[in-house]
Amino acid sequence: MDDYVEEVKIVDKTEKEKEIELIMSIMKVKKELEIAMKNFEYAEDDLIDYYTYHIKATRAKFDYLVKKAKDQGLALDMIKQIEIQFNRAI
Repeated sequence: MDDYVEEVKIVDKTEKEKEIELIMSIMKVKKELEIAMKNFEYAEDDLIDYYTYHIKATRAKFDYLVKKAKDQGLALDMIKQIEIQFNRAI
């Protein structure tokens, strides 16, 4: 007897969900950058190179996400509002 697997329809995200996801990504990358910069301050030997490259890559990702948000017309106020709501939820 053949097993039947029901296909699940993939539903696209709404524009609002995409905006919130982008803002959350910006907040996450910003936090990663802050952590990498703080770790760089205490790095020794080979870790100095590691954190230098990590900071550079994370900055590039942050710049990309911010540019994408600006291109979509997302304002800093929206980002701050989501950040405040996110912090209250924690």
